[in-house]
Amino acid sequence: MRRWRGLDAVPSNWGRCVVTIGIFDGVHRGHQQLIASAVGRARELGLPCVLLTFDPHPAEVVRPGSHPAQLTTLRRRAELVEELGVDVFCVLPFTSEVAKTPPDTFAHEVLVERLHAAAVVVGENFTFGHRAAGDVALLRTLGRRFGFVAEGADLLARNELTFSSTYIRSCLSAGDVTAAAEALGRPYRLEGIVVRGDGRGRELGFPTANLSMHRYAAVPGDGVYACRFQLRSHGREQERRVLSAAVSVGTNPTFSGEERRVEAYVLDVDEDFYGEHVELDFVAKLRDMERYDEVQALIDQMSVDVRQTREILTGQA
Repeated sequence: MRRWRGLDAVPSNWGRCVVTIGIFDGVHRGHQQLIASAVGRARELGLPCVLLTFDPHPAEVVRPGSHPAQLTTLRRRAELVEELGVDVFCVLPFTSEVAKTPPDTFAHEVLVERLHAAAVVVGENFTFGHRAAGDVALLRTLGRRFGFVAEGADLLARNELTFSSTYIRSCLSAGDVTAAAEALGRPYRLEGIVVRGDGRGRELGFPTANLSMHRYAAVPGDGVYACRFQLRSHGREQERRVLSAAVSVGTNPTFSGEERRVEAYVLDVDEDFYGEHVELDFVAKLRDMERYDEVQALIDQMSVDVRQTREILTGQA
């Protein structure tokens, strides 16, 4: 899969293609259905499929300080859509100038002049252009004017609930990683770099890897979780190590903590993961975060957490 950042990266000899447009944060099951429609249309026409997305999130540019919690990094999004058959992952830097672009100008300059779209496949709730003035109906009208076909795909829903990034964020905030996984089609993944902690976990007999994450990362609600702990050297899939971990999210109330942290106790290894890039796949929530009057009570509970983590992850191996 090709990866372009900015429209200047489009080759001068680029031919026609099928384009799908969106943020695609999470690449959840609704996104997967939409992308499958675009890829299918591209295969029918014998053309490449281009996924056009934006960075940073448009909300942060239009309303600074309103960036929603991020479900996937751009790198992770690219990996996921490549698995779905997308041929080009194109990131359009979203600026105030882009935000002010009228819908017809966006369609002509981006979709026609630069990407040479033969067809554009979007969700039925798609909006574009200045103040989100454009919708699927307008896109169809512009397509007839500029020479491309616009298709609005139905949104995926189950039990009257539409799968969306907003819904998944609410599940994670509530600590319901099971519901989030159902909507995503896979466990929720949180990425970060292991940094030095205060060493209290080691003193208790449970040394932890403390994660520093992107400031917009969607962190599940406070509690203890069973997770897959993954290390990947140089970003290559074949060098991935997958371990089991009991992960604590919260402020550590037993010790009157104030800083919210993500701390992973990795089972069956004694290594210093400092500086490593780590991916945590949240498989199940074990319990809420609790305050214990006695340190020994916390240690006893942590032993239970480890046993439950082992049982859950062994059962899913």
